Amino acid sequence: MSATKEYPQRHAISVDEYLRMGQAGVFAPDVRLELMEGEIVEMAPIGSAHAAVVRTLAELLHPVGEQFILSVQDPLILGERSAPQPDLMLLKRREDRYYTAHPRVEDVLLLVEVADTTRDFDLTVKVPLYAQSGVAEVWVVDIVQRGMHVFREPAPRGYVTRLKLPVEGCMTVGALGRTIRVADLFPR
Repeated sequence: MSATKEYPQRHAISVDEYLRMGQAGVFAPDVRLELMEGEIVEMAPIGSAHAAVVRTLAELLHPVGEQFILSVQDPLILGERSAPQPDLMLLKRREDRYYTAHPRVEDVLLLVEVADTTRDFDLTVKVPLYAQSGVAEVWVVDIVQRGMHVFREPAPRGYVTRLKLPVEGCMTVGALGRTIRVADLFPR
């Protein structure tokens, strides 16, 4: 007789299953969830500093013109097993404004995560997933260290270009030709 141990098998949830669960009301309406590599992850509540930085970025990037859409805390479909909700995305304009389907990687010109309590998760889990999925440019605004991480040129093992900007730094949004000063994201 064999002495093998059996362990319960995990069931990875697909994006389609996750979205159907949401439509069926399985999740409480006020809970913040993301689907990451087939697992449902509950996100921390949004603090006031986080919300202020998101609003500031939205103001600095808006109006984005007729060619783009600014998406705030909306789902992004990354393949079959992930649907994170980045804080901001600059999207290619679509006639239906993504009414019939959530944006996918090829729609994203810039993705921004604002990190305070989620900094390590954003940098070690989300950013590598965005790179593997092919998101062209990712910014992680670091509230705790008052700076910004910039990631460009996605590759299967991560981003080729990585910059860490101090509060005195600035970054240009290529698609908009607009420069954002990191200091403008924080109170003086």
